[in-house]
Amino acid sequence: MSTSPDSLARTMAHIAATLGSEHFPTGERAALRRMSPGQPPPLYFYRFALRHLPEGWERNEPDWGTLTAGIALMVPHAHQPGRGLGTALGEAGYSEGRLERLLQSEGDTRRTLFLRAVRFLAAKAQPFDWLDGAQLLLTINQEKREAVHRRIARDFYTIVDQQKSA
Repeated sequence: MSTSPDSLARTMAHIAATLGSEHFPTGERAALRRMSPGQPPPLYFYRFALRHLPEGWERNEPDWGTLTAGIALMVPHAHQPGRGLGTALGEAGYSEGRLERLLQSEGDTRRTLFLRAVRFLAAKAQPFDWLDGAQLLLTINQEKREAVHRRIARDFYTIVDQQKSA
């Protein structure tokens, strides 16, 4: 991931707003929702990507496809700036074991587990800041990626610990 966090945050907000717009064709949104890691994307994805994804998206096409599918799955409750992925998962009652598997996974397994977490949040109408999702999938540098994992885990356990003491 070579873009700045501010730029990536704006991109993710734009994607969420576009997919959530009442003017976005429902058939295209449905096709984007059905995308799966390891499968060829529908033609609609390329049209969407060419219009809305940042320059160079092709280098990380599977991750951008996963992010697009995830946001489409969560519409109309997709993006809430400032509410981290770990916070949303903790508040929704996501299991510690599932989060551990997600954070330890790589490649298509990581993308698949991420979409499962997104579906879990969508079922509970729990939006989150998609900057976290983008950083989770797009960060290649191991040290920076570990920092993303720590932040998601910290947010998750902050909520879990608060729930236990309540």
